[in-house]
Formats: sequence, structure tokens, C-alpha cells
Amino acid sequence: MCALQQRGGEETDVVAAIRAGDQAAFAALAARYRRRLHVHCYRMLGSFDDAEDLVQETLLRAWRGRDGFEGRSLFRTWLYRIATNACLSALERAPRRVLPQDVAPPVTAATDASNARATPAWAPEVPWLQPYPDSLLDVSGPSEREPEAELASRETIALVFLAALQHLPPRQRAILILCDVLGWSAAETAASLELTVASVNSALQRAHATMRAQLPAGSAPRPVTAPTDDERAALGAFMDAWSRADAGALVALLRENARWAMPPAPLWFDGRDAIARLFALFPMDFHGRVTMVATAANRQPAAAAYLRPHGQSVYRLTGVNVLRIEGGAIAEITTFGGALCAGFGLAPTL
Repeated sequence: MCALQQRGGEETDVVAAIRAGDQAAFAALAARYRRRLHVHCYRMLGSFDDAEDLVQETLLRAWRGRDGFEGRSLFRTWLYRIATNACLSALERAPRRVLPQDVAPPVTAATDASNARATPAWAPEVPWLQPYPDSLLDVSGPSEREPEAELASRETIALVFLAALQHLPPRQRAILILCDVLGWSAAETAASLELTVASVNSALQRAHATMRAQLPAGSAPRPVTAPTDDERAALGAFMDAWSRADAGALVALLRENARWAMPPAPLWFDGRDAIARLFALFPMDFHGRVTMVATAANRQPAAAAYLRPHGQSVYRLTGVNVLRIEGGAIAEITTFGGALCAGFGLAPTL
């Protein structure tokens, strides 16, 4: 027990709970890592909803396999190992999560508008990538400083990073997350996934190459945990433009190569001119008045949209707009439909 005691009282408490068969005590200790495990599973799966199921499965597997924890590794390391392998099992039977850019051609300024429609065709059956509310990223876990304490930094939770992760084969995805996000060594990762160190290093190199190819030029995710002043200003101007139905003001906020995607519709617009053309065909108040409520997702500025149809008095939630800001201008808007944003706990009406 000497080595165990040197790792701290919590590890001793875990072993004591296991030996006593104390499920409640074990669950209380494991629950301290619930939020961290949820973010880990979210990175692996690209789904907020599925991550919750996998956390439950992880904790159940941990209790059932409790005799396998003898204190030779940290308790959190053991839990992450179980969670990673549970996610890998889930990914064997589930397609990867996608954004419209992965499944549909872009709408550009040159696209034939003869078939344009005011309401896009929804595809709820597609396994869409989901956003992650910052309000949950801010929930604190254990107080000690750990390599994964930066679990909420933008460089490892931004939408562009999550979308790129989905292009990795599951095992490469796990290796990159364990090594680059959690800071595990190649030896620790190899032991967790029952691989050789050489195979982990090789897979990590391939994963890095894929990530470089998938991340958009200029995305430059940074290790920050709150929107900058420029981002807050851009978000405020974006929300104001919608409240005034001022398409010109909104278009002026966009970079020339801005993109706008709208899951669960397999629809995305490539370029500021394409977005301006959309508003020329369908003004911002075409369906009614829109009001925005500021929020944040994936460490990016965001705004929940509420629509009050013409002739009605109630604003109803339609979705969450997540913005990527580069150089003070909007480089990307991802408008997630309300069904993809249940984790935000937003009011359905205003």
C-alpha cells in the first residue's frame, strides 16, 4: 500500500470502497470525474447526447471491473482507459459525426437559384456533429492541477478541431486525444489500448497529417478559455444585425471566404457573396422577427436564435449559431437546429 498512499488519499479511498463492496462510496468518488469523462467521450464521439450514455457505461464498467483497480495507476487514468475503450466499442457500430460540408456540395454565388427554397430540407437521420455548451465546460472537477486541466481550452474543443477529429479512424482518434489532449506518454497510451509504443507513435504521425489537412486555413485554434474582446464585439454586432433584420450589416461582418452551415439541413454556403445572395432571395425577416440571446459553445461565441413568426406573439427557439472569428471578422457560422442543442438547457420560448 506504500506506493498507493503516496498518490494521495483519494486512491486509498477507492481501494477501500472496492474492498468493502461499497457501491455508493465508489460512485461518489467516480462522479468527481463525470464532467471530465463527458468531455472526453464528446471528443471521441462528436455527440453531446451519446457522450452522456458512454459516461454512464464507463461508470458501470468501472464498478463491475473494480477488482481490476489495484492502485498501480491513478484512479482517473483507469477511468479514462475504460471510457476510451467504451467509446471505441461504440464507434464500431456507429457512423462518424458530420457537418454539412462533409455530405453536401457548397452553395456558391454562382449556384443556380431556380430551386432555392426558404425552408431547407432537413435530414435529422444524418449523424450530425453536436455543439458543447460552455456552461458545462466551466463546471469544475478535482482541484489538483493535472495535464487534462486544460480540457476546456479552445484548441482541443473548437468545432473545427472536433470536425477534423471525426475524419480519423477511431483508434487514431483515441491515440491523438490521449497523447495530445490528455498528455499521456506513448507508453501509457499503448498500455491502455493494448498496442506497441511503435504502433502508437506511427498512428499519431498519421493522425497529425490528417488533422493538418482537415483544419481550415487560418482556423488557428488557441489555448484560450473565454471569448476575446474582438469576438464579443463581433457577436454583439451579429446579434444586432439580426434584431434589425439588416442583411447589409451582417454581410459586412463576414470574411470574404466565410462559410455558413445549417445542420440538420445538408446545406452550407461558401463565401460572403453566396451568403449575401441568400439574403437577397430571402430577407432576414422573411419568416418573422428574430431575436438573439448570447451564449457560448466549444469556447466560441454563440447566440441562441428565437423566431416570432408573422402574426404571432411568441418567440420560439430555432437553434444556436456558433461563430468562428478570425481577425475580428466572422469566418464561419454553424447554425445548429434546436434538436442538436438540448444540452444547452435553453428556454423553448421567450
